[in-house]
Amino acid sequence: MNDEQQIRATIQTYFDCMYESSAAKTRAAFHGNAKITGYWEGQLIEMTVDDFAEFVASQQPSAKEKGEATRLDILSLDIAGNTAVAKVRDDYLGMTFLDTLSFLKAEGKWSIYNKLFHVEGPSG
Repeated sequence: MNDEQQIRATIQTYFDCMYESSAAKTRAAFHGNAKITGYWEGQLIEMTVDDFAEFVASQQPSAKEKGEATRLDILSLDIAGNTAVAKVRDDYLGMTFLDTLSFLKAEGKWSIYNKLFHVEGPSG
């Protein structure tokens, strides 16, 4: 796979981690030093990968188990050497998120190094 295909596969793993409530897939998509940051109900949220993995895993039953519709739109993807930025829109927990994902290629593997999220409103 080329770099773009690898990044798109990482984005899919990222989406799947939330859809399946999978801590393992969360850790597979994110770099160990990544931060997940944004505003949730007016409050600034800052999480480590472990915090986010625990949060994702706590969403039971998962969206997949509930048979919820999926939505993942890759709006843009820009690659510059061993870094990249993607903007994605996805539905999660009944809300539509606009996520800015920064990627880093380390040891031949692309992973999310930073996630900034914005809640656009209710999904659907």
